[in-house]
Amino acid sequence: MTNVAVVGTQWGDEGKGKVVDLYAEDADVIVRFQGGNNAGHTLVVKGVQTILHLIPSGILHDHKTCIIGNGVVVDPAVMKQEIENLEKRALFPEHTRLFVSEKAHLIMPYHRRLDVAREARKSDRKIGTTGRGIGLAYEDKVARVGIRFCDLLDETTFMEKLRDNIEEKNFYLTRRFEEAPLDAQQIFDEYRGYAEYLKPFVADTSLIIAQEMRRGKKILFEGAQGCHLDIDHGTYPYVTSSNTVAGNASCGSGVGPRAIDRVVGICKAYTTRVGEGPFVTELTDAVGEHMQTVGQEFGATTGRKRRCGWLDMVLVRQAVRVCGISGIAVTKLDVLTGLEKLKICVGYRTAAGEEYTESVPANLKALAGCQPVYQELDGWTEDIRHANQIDDLPKNTRKYIERLEILSDAPLMLVSVGAGRESTIVLKNPFGD
Repeated sequence: MTNVAVVGTQWGDEGKGKVVDLYAEDADVIVRFQGGNNAGHTLVVKGVQTILHLIPSGILHDHKTCIIGNGVVVDPAVMKQEIENLEKRALFPEHTRLFVSEKAHLIMPYHRRLDVAREARKSDRKIGTTGRGIGLAYEDKVARVGIRFCDLLDETTFMEKLRDNIEEKNFYLTRRFEEAPLDAQQIFDEYRGYAEYLKPFVADTSLIIAQEMRRGKKILFEGAQGCHLDIDHGTYPYVTSSNTVAGNASCGSGVGPRAIDRVVGICKAYTTRVGEGPFVTELTDAVGEHMQTVGQEFGATTGRKRRCGWLDMVLVRQAVRVCGISGIAVTKLDVLTGLEKLKICVGYRTAAGEEYTESVPANLKALAGCQPVYQELDGWTEDIRHANQIDDLPKNTRKYIERLEILSDAPLMLVSVGAGRESTIVLKNPFGD
């Protein structure tokens, strides 16, 4: 039995959905362990695109168990809609089971309202949130006033907690942000409808995972966002509201750390970022436009244009260290086709002459003032989307990924050369020996 965690090494949008979908073929259980519907995992199967925000990417495979763990904050309206959409498109396999943790916290209407109001008030100090209430739901979780699925299924408990929260949230909405208040009864009625629909999916998912592991089943832990959006280890405060690093696969799923055997880090062949925050290798020229256009770099959740830049190995090396990454999966390599020269950032240099090669400065003023130290490589013009093995790739393409492997100090596991499942070169199976 081998259990594998998949995490992003950059600022998210690395292509984790495709890799999880591929690895799900060999896994028995797929567990999403953090984040909310601010994440968007895009899958392309037989030319058809499917975007998932909450449900694990393994849902498209039959005879699997898919779990939304306790570390995820769940908007029940979004979960219901995703299930209905999958069923409508005949993409919810007959023998695949879906569960959500009874301990997972709910995103409530006041979370979304306050999220949007707070961000609007910040003017030139915006974080760049999706406005979906994820951060506010995590705030309530930490403040010990959150509402969980187990509360939702108990009418009395749900109404008691809802009334207490509505009183406080309406104070902020009306006094702080001068907005209309919310009605507790209206929310109660709406969410009781979700309770009836989602009740069959609610379970003690920690126990289910433990039982499956005792049976020798293989578990795949699916992360959302990327290492540098981690609330502790990312470019704070321009981060998400949960721990995105591999260590949270344990806490966010309800299993011990010894359950994680291998960690695969997903690394896009260049770097992108959605929202605000320093970005040392950002390109605003024709090369950046090429990456944005060819890579279709628009947020799967928000539709926002992603900022693009050269591959930043300072980010990746820190992710390898912080997440304990045992192998790298390179994605969207085909997007670089046609560029005459390629650059890889191997370090940062500050105005004062300090150099960073293994870590990202915690001080954002220092980070914003950093200049990239580049190594330059020759590009390629050949179409690589139909390559089946490494030897099928052009010499310059091989040199690029070999350099990436050396700089990351982690072995290559997989190279994605196109959007579809078939456009993938698998070097090592993380579930193998």
